[in-house]
Amino acid sequence: MYLGLDLGTSGLKAVLIDEAGKVVGQENAPVSVSNPKPLWSEQDPLAWWDAAVKAVAGLKAQVGDLSGVKSVGIAGQMHGATLLDADNNILRPCILWNDGRCFEECAELEAAVPNFQELSGNLAMPGFTAPKLMWVKKHEPEVFEKVAKVLLPKDYLAFRLTGNYSGDMSDGAGTLWLDPAKRAWSEELLAGSGMTADQMPTVYEGTDVVGSITADAAAALGLPEVPVVAGAGDNAAGAVGVGVTEPGQAFLSLGTSGVYFSVSDSHCASPENTVHAFCHCLPGRWHQMTVSLSAANSLSWFADLVKTEVPALLEELAESGITQTPVTFLPYLSGERTPHNDPTAVGAFYGMTNGTTRAEMTLAVLEGVAYSFADGQDALEAAGTKIDNVTLIGGGARSPIWRQMLADILERPLTFRDGGEVGPGLGAARLAQLGVAEEFNSELLARVCPPPPVVAEHAPNAEMKDYYQKQLGRYRELYKLTKSLNG
Repeated sequence: MYLGLDLGTSGLKAVLIDEAGKVVGQENAPVSVSNPKPLWSEQDPLAWWDAAVKAVAGLKAQVGDLSGVKSVGIAGQMHGATLLDADNNILRPCILWNDGRCFEECAELEAAVPNFQELSGNLAMPGFTAPKLMWVKKHEPEVFEKVAKVLLPKDYLAFRLTGNYSGDMSDGAGTLWLDPAKRAWSEELLAGSGMTADQMPTVYEGTDVVGSITADAAAALGLPEVPVVAGAGDNAAGAVGVGVTEPGQAFLSLGTSGVYFSVSDSHCASPENTVHAFCHCLPGRWHQMTVSLSAANSLSWFADLVKTEVPALLEELAESGITQTPVTFLPYLSGERTPHNDPTAVGAFYGMTNGTTRAEMTLAVLEGVAYSFADGQDALEAAGTKIDNVTLIGGGARSPIWRQMLADILERPLTFRDGGEVGPGLGAARLAQLGVAEEFNSELLARVCPPPPVVAEHAPNAEMKDYYQKQLGRYRELYKLTKSLNG
């Protein structure tokens, strides 16, 4: 058996697969987020380890003995800055991917490294790790002076498991300190934010073994002292989990955030289009990606606001029979990356009257998120990204209404596959299996990482094209008209 640990923003998921790749058990443990100030988003790294212990214990309660586990892989939320001193003490709460406090430092970073975009292949955005350290240097100098290691969230878990400082290239590329084309740390990029290679973990391919579980960690988790592989950032791991491993393949994730991810066989940077160009977690592969910061989270937020559950909202919408709404929703509840790179962007409903119904507002939320993916697709296509087929994953993709809407708005066929909700955790388990195989090759990759079975396929409905094109235009114009009103 092979164990995957997926450290998300709201919790940690443990996924166990057998030799044939079948999921034989999964367990979740929640993790809370702290927002002590506007634009701030933080977590306590110790809570990640506690969640791992709880999730693995819950998994053991499900399946029984875990002594048959052969290896462990880890996936995780990207970009978080976990700061350790020389004695491995945590210096402050981890600054997360959706934290927007360091917008000024992004401009300072690009000014400090004149060829920054050429080296990193990306724009400096507040979500990434490097500007976070510049913020710490400026606002918490006593903390910055003590930083001995900077670990990404999943790499802190790998450290707790093995005692080694390790990272993988897919996650490392999201720090803005890695040269994705060379798949190595860049001394020039590091120096731009006052960092050195000594403060970085050793970087590996996602399928590489980085150490073995220590006796103490094995005792805490109830696992054997087996190899741990480097793993991947959550999106790259999600791609492996749904078999998106070859150039031209893509997935669209309707998770807390929204991701449009496409695989390539070379590093194809296009920072001017706000496209992220990172390493894949598989050797010899890269990927391009756009990000919407609030996707399924927008629907969850609305459900909380109207004091009901998401399934009830979707059922109400289906029963209403409405397919068009006069209401437009901007899903910028946490700012936005693609295409605006604007942490001050805010959410909005526009077009409501005394007659507006809750179902119309729910439909507007679904549409607004789908339009954000249309912006992402336009950015990818402008960057020259080749997209042959798209798989839908994420919790939001369970909604048939949302899936069909996305196919209509993106004007391309979409495939919804079984098991996509465990994508990153399954991907981490698959990487664990690949990592202990005798040799990595294309035959092994195809056998271990097949796409899950098709649940539904959605072709674009031409009859809705005119409506969606009009609404998409209004969506885009609304952001332009209201941008000057934001903070």
